[in-house]
Amino acid sequence: MLIGVAENDPSFGGASVTPMDFKRPESRTICPVTYVELAPVFNGDAKALDEFLLKLGAAWPETWPLADTTAAHETWHRYLLAKRSGKVLKRPVADILIGAFASRFDGLLTLNPADFRPNFPE
Repeated sequence: MLIGVAENDPSFGGASVTPMDFKRPESRTICPVTYVELAPVFNGDAKALDEFLLKLGAAWPETWPLADTTAAHETWHRYLLAKRSGKVLKRPVADILIGAFASRFDGLLTLNPADFRPNFPE
């Protein structure tokens, strides 16, 4: 969603702003992994990315506590067991990290909820 907003994507940019507007300000928290994923959008310019997040009213930086690491570790283990048994398709570890981080907050805003729901049904 953030990429669509940052790039003013005609299909997703405007539609992505509306759900963000409904989130409480303290719920607009950016995962450190998401921050890294946004680097190419801003040509590696951290200052420009920080300004973008400030304009959105996003909470950044946010710490990554041990509880997030533990949640990601447990979820990644369950995912790998399911993958080895042929029950799931290949997914990047970034989704596991972002989902684990979001579990501490007021949910996750994403354009691809089906990618997160198997590992983070809550």
